[in-house]
Formats: sequence, structure tokens, C-alpha cells
Amino acid sequence: MKRHWPLIRDYFLIVVAAFIQALSLRLFFVPADLASGGVSGISQLINHFTGWPIGLMILLGNVPLFALGWRFLGGVRFAVRTAVAIFMYSFFTDLLVQTSLFAPNGAGTRLVNDLQGDIFLSALYGAVVSGVGYGLVYRARGTSGGSDVLARILNHYRGVPMPQSYLMVDTAVILGAGFVFGWKAALYAMIALYVSGLVAEATLEGGGTVRTAIIVTGEAETISERVLAEMERGVTILEGTGAYTGAGRPVLYCVVTRSEVATLKAIVHEIDPLAFMVIGTAHEALGEGFRPLKT
Repeated sequence: MKRHWPLIRDYFLIVVAAFIQALSLRLFFVPADLASGGVSGISQLINHFTGWPIGLMILLGNVPLFALGWRFLGGVRFAVRTAVAIFMYSFFTDLLVQTSLFAPNGAGTRLVNDLQGDIFLSALYGAVVSGVGYGLVYRARGTSGGSDVLARILNHYRGVPMPQSYLMVDTAVILGAGFVFGWKAALYAMIALYVSGLVAEATLEGGGTVRTAIIVTGEAETISERVLAEMERGVTILEGTGAYTGAGRPVLYCVVTRSEVATLKAIVHEIDPLAFMVIGTAHEALGEGFRPLKT
């Protein structure tokens, strides 16, 4: 069981993520006429003109994209996880409207009525909820299909950065929706798209943002001892050579939390005021002193 737990956990996260994404679509995006981008946004437009079920349209629209992903991205893990994500998202999207959540006095219906006319709150809530869903899918090493597949293909074969790939694909859909739902709704949909990306990134990486420090100093041993003793943080001593002088100087590298940056700077300044110090940002630190390294 322990050996299979990571796989079970990943598929559980994918199902939960699909449910969360469907909630954001049904509770916030659809009632406010906010195109959510990608295949979901196109499905909303088709539903607007034909009344065909959005979930079914999402499923059918993802079939050719799934085939592209199989052809260009390959891999059994991609195929199975993407298929599960697409199917469950489509299933939940159409199932939710049949549940008591959207009954006349259901919690979902009351929420929709409360937000009716407030497109800003609908966009904000929808972005946050869908962002959590996307983040969980990525944490499970899966994709949500749709524009996710196209973005990865553009990134893999054309070298287009992932954020730009998503922006290109989803923006085209949202701009198309602007002709149907209006340009005010299109603007808020763009904002929701941006916020959703930020939330997805935060969900994927967690709250583990840390600071990295590179210190060039002639007092490497003394600074290292103080950091080890007072901050209980590890320090790595690297050998560096100045390009201008050609002289060798030790370089310290350490990782600290945001709240410890001021303490580290104070220690370095006290011991070597002429030290050269660079503070950077790392999204995650895994290992001793931080979170365990695990998948």
C-alpha cells in the first residue's frame, strides 16, 4: 500500500481538482457570463447559442486536443491522468446542476443570487477557486486538458514560455467571448485568468517561498560559524575567483526564511562590512531544516 500511495494520492487530487474547477465554472463564471478560457470558454459560448450541456461540450472539445497531446507529448502517464481530469471535470460540470446544490433554495443558487450583478466579485471568487483546482492538478503531475495541452505543445516544440503559451491560447477565446458577452465581461475574464494563474502557482508551490543568500567575503569561516550557531542554518563554502583581480575568495551560500534575512544581514555587516551580498528568492526549499524532500 505504501508503494502505491503516491499514485493513489495523485489520482485523488485530480478528482478533487476537477470538482473544484467545475464548482468555479458553475457558481461564478457561467452565471456572470465570464468566459473561463480554453475549451471551457468555447463550451460556454456554444451553450449560450445552442443550450447544449457545457460538460458534454468540454468532453467533446478535448478529444482532438487529447489526441494532439498523445501524439506530441506522449507517455502513458500523460494520457491516463489527462483523460481522468477531462472526464471528471466534464462529469462534475453537468452533474452539479442536477444536484440539490442548485435547487431553488440550494446553497449554490443562493450564492449565485447574492453575486448577481457583481461581476467583479464573481470574477475574483471564480479565479481563486479555479486557481486552487488547477494547482492541485499540477501538484498531481497531471494536466487539465484544453489549453493546458496546447500550451505545453507550444512550449515543447516552439520554445514559447508556459505563461505566454497560456496567455496566447486563453486570450484568443476570451476576446472571442467579448463579442458575445460584452467587452466588460471580457476584461474581467482576463483579470480572472491572471489571478487564477497566481493562485494555481501558490497552490502548486505552497507557502514555502524562501530567500537564498550569496556572500562574497574574506571572513567566510567567522560568518559561517555565527550563522550555524545563532541561526542554526547550514552554510556551503564555495571557492570563487575574482575576474578582475584574479584573486581567490570564498563564497558562502545559504538558504533562510524571509524573517531571517535581517538577522543574516546583521551578522554579515557586523563581521565584514565590505562583504558583497546578494539576496534572491527561491520558490521552495527541501531537505534538512526545511520541508522533507518527497514527491
